[in-house]
Amino acid sequence: MNYDVVVVGAGPAGAIAAKYAALNGAKTLLIEEHASIGSPVQCTGLISTKALRECDIGEGNFVLSKIRGAFVYAPGGEEACIRGKDIKAYVIDRKIFDRALVELAVDNGVDILMKTRFIGMYDGKISVISNGENKEISGEIIIGADGIQSSVGRAAGLPRCEKFLSGIQFEAPYIPKDPEYVDIFIGNEIAPGFFGWAVPFSGMARIGLARNPGLPARYYLEKLLNHPIVASRYKGSRTEHVVGGIPLGPPRKTVSKNVMLTGDAAGQVKPTSGGGIYMGAICAKIAGEVAARASRKECTLSEYEKKWRSAIGRELEIGMRIHKSIGKLSDENLNEFITFLNKPEIRELITEHGDMDHPSVLLQKLMKTGNKWQLIKFMGVAFKTLF
Repeated sequence: MNYDVVVVGAGPAGAIAAKYAALNGAKTLLIEEHASIGSPVQCTGLISTKALRECDIGEGNFVLSKIRGAFVYAPGGEEACIRGKDIKAYVIDRKIFDRALVELAVDNGVDILMKTRFIGMYDGKISVISNGENKEISGEIIIGADGIQSSVGRAAGLPRCEKFLSGIQFEAPYIPKDPEYVDIFIGNEIAPGFFGWAVPFSGMARIGLARNPGLPARYYLEKLLNHPIVASRYKGSRTEHVVGGIPLGPPRKTVSKNVMLTGDAAGQVKPTSGGGIYMGAICAKIAGEVAARASRKECTLSEYEKKWRSAIGRELEIGMRIHKSIGKLSDENLNEFITFLNKPEIRELITEHGDMDHPSVLLQKLMKTGNKWQLIKFMGVAFKTLF
C-alpha cells in the first residue's frame, strides 16, 4: 500500500484535500475510522451559501431548508432581527453532504479505506488498524483532517489550537417565528462566552449551544430550554443528541516534516460562529495541491502554511478578537449591544454588508459610521476584562 498522499479523516476538509491531491496528480488514499461517512454528526449543519460553492458542490438532496437571517435575543429579552437581502445559508443533512463530497473524491481517483483508524507513524509509514487488522501504509505526505482531537497532529508533535468550546445539541419539533430565520440566544446564563441556537427545518429544529469551559453543557442546555422564546416553540421530545467541541484559534504551526493539518485539526474555524466548512474547504484545497507537489519534491510543506495563512489568517485573527471581546461582555453590556444593533442605520448596514464568512467587512463598515465610538466602547469594556 504505497501512496503519494494519505489523508486521515473523511469529513469535508479531508474529502476535499484528497480530491485536490488526486487532481494534481498524486496517488491518494483517504482513510476513515468509522464504518459510515458522516457519522457521528458533530455539527449544527448550518452552512453559508459561500461554503457550498467553495466545496465545489451545488444544492443537492442534503439541503433541508434555506436561511435568510436570524433573530438574536438579548439576556433582557430584546430582539434584534438580522436580515439578509437574499438566502445566506442552508440547513443541511451532514451525513448526506459528507458522503457527496467523498463520492466526488472517489470519482476523481481517490482510494478509500473505511473502518481504518490511524495509530501512529514512523519512517514514512503510517500504522493503522483496518477492519481489526494491524497494517502499514507508505505515504510521502500525510494530511491530518481528523478533527479537534487530531491524532495525526499529536503524533507529529504539532501544537494544539488556542481554545476549545464545549457544545451540545439535539433535534426536536419546533415552531419558529419564521422558518427562514435562525434563533440566537446570548447571555452568560445560557451560553457564557458564545451563544445558543435553534436552527429550524421541516417542522423541527436543532437546538443547542456552545460555551466556554466551565459547568457541564447539559446544565446550560436546560437553561436554554427554559428561555421563554424556546419554551414557547419547543414541542418536547429529543432525538439526535450530539456532544462535541469547537476549536478556535489555529496553532502557531500546522506542518511538520511530511505532515500537514487542515480543517478543524488546524483550527481553521470561524471564531465568531464556530463554522468550519467554508474556511476548511479553502485550506483543504491548498493542502491537497501542495501535498501533491511536495510528494514530487516540487515544493516544501511550508508553502501550505504560507498560502493558507495568507488566504484566511487575517480573518481568523480579527474573528478571534471579536470573539474574545463580545464573549467577555456582561449581560448588561450585551443588552446595550443588542439595542445598538437595533438602530435603523445599523440594521441597514448589517443587511447590506453582513457576511457570516467575513465579519471583518461589516466591522469595517460599522467603524465608519457615526456610531463607531459606541462600538469602540463595547469592545473596550470587553478588552478590559481580558487583562
